Amino acid sequence: MDAAGLSDFIVVANRLPVDLVATEDGGREWKRSPGGLVTALEPMLRGRDGAWVGWPGIADADVEPLEQDGLLLHPVRLSATEVAEYYEGFSNATLWPLYHDVVAPPVFHRTWWHTYVKINKRFAEAAAKVAAPGATVWVQDYQLQLVPAELRALRPDLKIGFFLHIPFPPTELFMQMPWRAEIVRGLLGADLVGFHTSGGVRNFRWLASRLAGDHVRGTTASTGSRPGEVDYDGRVVKVGAFPISIDSAALDRLARTQAVRARADEIRAELGNPKHVILGVDRLDYTKGINLRLLAFHELLMDGRVDASDTVMVQLATPSRERVEHYQQMRDEIELSVGRINGEFAKVGHPVVHYLHQSLPRDELAAFFVAADVMLVTPLRDGMNLVAKEYVACKYDLSGVLVLSEFAGAAGELTSALLVNPHDLDGVKNRLASALNLPEEEGRRRMRALRRQVLTHDVDRWARSFLAALGRPA
Repeated sequence: MDAAGLSDFIVVANRLPVDLVATEDGGREWKRSPGGLVTALEPMLRGRDGAWVGWPGIADADVEPLEQDGLLLHPVRLSATEVAEYYEGFSNATLWPLYHDVVAPPVFHRTWWHTYVKINKRFAEAAAKVAAPGATVWVQDYQLQLVPAELRALRPDLKIGFFLHIPFPPTELFMQMPWRAEIVRGLLGADLVGFHTSGGVRNFRWLASRLAGDHVRGTTASTGSRPGEVDYDGRVVKVGAFPISIDSAALDRLARTQAVRARADEIRAELGNPKHVILGVDRLDYTKGINLRLLAFHELLMDGRVDASDTVMVQLATPSRERVEHYQQMRDEIELSVGRINGEFAKVGHPVVHYLHQSLPRDELAAFFVAADVMLVTPLRDGMNLVAKEYVACKYDLSGVLVLSEFAGAAGELTSALLVNPHDLDGVKNRLASALNLPEEEGRRRMRALRRQVLTHDVDRWARSFLAALGRPA
């Protein structure tokens, strides 16, 4: 921060890294925000004395800028109507399903779009006010795709980066968007646009040349770790793939602590000391493939390929978008599936599936990772999926097997996992059966390779590579 109270490095995201929540006594308090974005960015930002612009998590909350653990937070106010239209509406009922291969049909509502435009302008104005001359602003994710262009119009002196944390869709799907050109031009306001995979880069470059019209003079492909370029409106916009990661060393240290190892033993004892513990950890979302993995496990039990007396499945489902009807229906279906499996295969006091619809503290989650023999990560589509990397980081003893969807961005890096097509029920069944019966030496060999990748390519390396490509010293 400079003498005028302005920041030289700013993250702009839909949410602050902490949420303002109502307490039972009618007061309010700050709690750490859930989700992979905060997990990925916070360690990097705290080490760089940065500021964070975002929504505090409660509608109609007027909150002054504050400092939390050395991090400057600048809240952006949203009304209840704006939350419904910008966040629950356009961001999560239009963009989210469209960008996840139309797993659910997207809703194209004009009112939502107009609110999305208005809120993106508000975020851009908030960032412009707190940015020092020549500052670097790093805009995050699909809720804020118009911010780069809006911010550039307000503050052309700034260096602007944008990173998309979810998949960028195939061009045929993106072209369904009525406001497709506006989205592309919004992103082209950045100096660097980053995606998880090279496929996202290719899709965006094609769309830029198609939708930005005469303003695009040409594009060049990326080569290796070097971003490609789009010549747009007299500027060069870099476009590249930067696979996000986690603070893997910190998780490795946490998993090795006596407290976590003891809790992992307790978890296995509470589950009845089974031979096999299968684990799923997901935000409750239709893209995560929770229903299909439950069905695969159910059929393995019915086929006699898995023995309910020595195998237990634990599904942790973090609450998500509780007010959206589709998510309420999905939760009901999952809980019905869990009840059906336990009704057929459980014994008194010994469920075969343990389902927790709640958020867990980080040390408790690490204990579940340590305790699990098989980790099921089977999204139908996912930008990266950091849970897969978190599991690997916690398996310091080289135990455990990761079953990973081919359609998670992490599959491009974690090639020693047992990869599976999550749309193929028989394939998921066979992969899960193979994981439960994998020879120990092969399991250790695979986990050793996975850990080498995850521990080497951590979140700090991701941030440094992005900032280096943006032209800011990391």
